[in-house]
Amino acid sequence: MREHFEIRDHDVAGRIGELEVPRADVTVETPALLPVVNPNVLTIEPSRLQSEFGAEILITNSYIIRSTDDVRERALDEGLHEMLDFDGAIMTDSGSFQLAEYGEIDVTTSEIIEFQHAIGSDIGTPVDIPTPPDVDYEQAERELETTQQALADAEAIDTGEMLVNAPVQGSTYPDLRERAGEQAAATDLDVFPVGAVVPMLNSYRYADMVDVVMGAKRGLGADCPVHLFGAGHPMMMALAVAAGCDLFDSAAYALMARDGRYLTVAGTEHLEELDYFPCSCPVCAEYTPAEVRAEDSDEQERLLAEHNLHVTFEELRRVKQALRSGSLLELVERRARGHPAMLDGYRALLDHADQLEAQDAVSKGTFFYTSHESARRPEVQRHHDRLDRLPVPDSLLVTESKPPSEHDYDAVWRVTPPFGPYPRALGETYPLTAEVPDRTDVAAETAAAAGVARLVAEHPESDVTLAHDDWADAALAELPATLDVENLADLGE
Repeated sequence: MREHFEIRDHDVAGRIGELEVPRADVTVETPALLPVVNPNVLTIEPSRLQSEFGAEILITNSYIIRSTDDVRERALDEGLHEMLDFDGAIMTDSGSFQLAEYGEIDVTTSEIIEFQHAIGSDIGTPVDIPTPPDVDYEQAERELETTQQALADAEAIDTGEMLVNAPVQGSTYPDLRERAGEQAAATDLDVFPVGAVVPMLNSYRYADMVDVVMGAKRGLGADCPVHLFGAGHPMMMALAVAAGCDLFDSAAYALMARDGRYLTVAGTEHLEELDYFPCSCPVCAEYTPAEVRAEDSDEQERLLAEHNLHVTFEELRRVKQALRSGSLLELVERRARGHPAMLDGYRALLDHADQLEAQDAVSKGTFFYTSHESARRPEVQRHHDRLDRLPVPDSLLVTESKPPSEHDYDAVWRVTPPFGPYPRALGETYPLTAEVPDRTDVAAETAAAAGVARLVAEHPESDVTLAHDDWADAALAELPATLDVENLADLGE
């Protein structure tokens, strides 16, 4: 067990945890955002990141520090915390990004880890190979072997209280990500970044991002804190947390501000196209878009960066509250409606319902059915999987209506889309207390029909009758031919 990471709450694969960072003598609550600080360009001073935005941890690039003579000497002389004026936790990257961008760097894992330790980093990073998306399998596998050697080299170094990252690579191949996760978890290293996802995020390939994260999570243990390297846009945080990511680093707040872009939970806007700010952060409460445009370029960049950070931290707090209250998937569904690529990501997440169900809380707040994707949620699958636990009488009616005043059945159960059949006594238990629209859709009816079919298959000795409220033909096609079926709409005529 990794004693430095403790999980306090969980919902779907997301969790609220505590990451102890002993060298900084701080405990970081996760999910956490690490603002990226360029030591040569301080768009927002690190002390303000902590005091005004609530950042408990940040990330900076040790390769840039090492490669810049005056900054290197100052870091070695003063230490990172004093140089950056930040007393929270500091993670350092290794130069792997530069390796991916330029093809070669002049530092080894041993050299960069030792340098990170020397300048006072709290969490260091080896030089791994961030294999980009869509390379051929052989290249991804070959470069993964090089990354695994980097992890072994890092593991062999005495880093004292400094934690060390164990990056999980593997390109867009979930099986390689799973293998990499298993190998990383088998080391004595401490934090587990899923790397090389930035090209996917930049191209809005959220479904691919989900698949590689879920692959990595299959290989990693539950005690492994997971960092999604290079992910910091507020629109995708709920999705990434639901997939099991605990740490995010964001350069987006500064890079997009430099380009005149304004972040929202639904996407990115261009300042020049805005007449109103849809936000009440300190910047948006004080300025109009026209007033920000009237500022000089440096001040405009600073104001946009501050807004971008405010909206990102606000979303992170919203995600935590949803997680704490058991409504994280409802938040993911709302975000999925903001962009087609986010909807792809949510649907990809639900493709892993088996994996999610194993980690999801059994009981939480009210289940809200808000889209046809809700029919694929892990709670629905769990209900179906547990139908074999229910004692079923010889003669059973499952109906969407009240029990008939006179009947010859041994028992009358409810059937509710999307869950399917259940004894009425369970109707006050989660998730059967669900809020479901009166006008059910085909997906909900089909899921309910699958539940009825599962019940019949698990109890072939019982005589089951279904009374449904005019379900769609696609849903009725899920039912076994041996089932007695009545349409309540016909009975009411």
